[in-house]
Amino acid sequence: MTYKEIKKNEEVLAYLKKGNDNLGTMGFTDHSDAHCAMVAERAAMILKKFGYSDHDIELVKIAGFMHDMGNAINRHAHAEYGALLASQILEKTDLPITDRAIIVSAIGNHDESTGGAVDPISAALIIADKTDVRRNRVRQKEMASFDIHDRVNYAVTEAKLKVNEEKKVITLNLKIDENICSMLEYFEIFLQRMLMCRRACEMLGAKFKMTANGSKIV
Repeated sequence: MTYKEIKKNEEVLAYLKKGNDNLGTMGFTDHSDAHCAMVAERAAMILKKFGYSDHDIELVKIAGFMHDMGNAINRHAHAEYGALLASQILEKTDLPITDRAIIVSAIGNHDESTGGAVDPISAALIIADKTDVRRNRVRQKEMASFDIHDRVNYAVTEAKLKVNEEKKVITLNLKIDENICSMLEYFEIFLQRMLMCRRACEMLGAKFKMTANGSKIV
């Protein structure tokens, strides 16, 4: 089973679509297969920059694409539900049990409410997922109806993740429209996620830095 095959797997795509539809009904930001593909590619880039093997890179791409399937069951504990769904799907493939365990563990630990980095695969997945902050993740609706999550994402006009493999530093550079969302509101929502990223970077032997509108925050 490869990343390219997982991206076409009917079960995976059905769970991702249902999960994203559920979150849309509840007013949450986009968690579609497009988000999952971005997370997969970004996590792969992080591991590649730090010299991890092609095998590890393939595993993190699979985990990245499957990581939000659990939203099809429930938003709460979606990481754990997603891990169980992934286990059932991957059990039907030719992936060795050791690889399946790594993928399932990464998915089950990617949410800040209950998880954390336990190995390089989970660390890269966490960083890639939690740094995907952007305006076009907000569902199309009137700005007057935005909740704080919508405002925070919509206020981010630019987000760039830079990996300096020589200095062992991963930096998230944001441009935030403070007319839409204050810095205080941003950190009200994202502080726990940014702390999770810092710990994930430590798992990779790196430091996490963040700037907002040119000023160092973390």
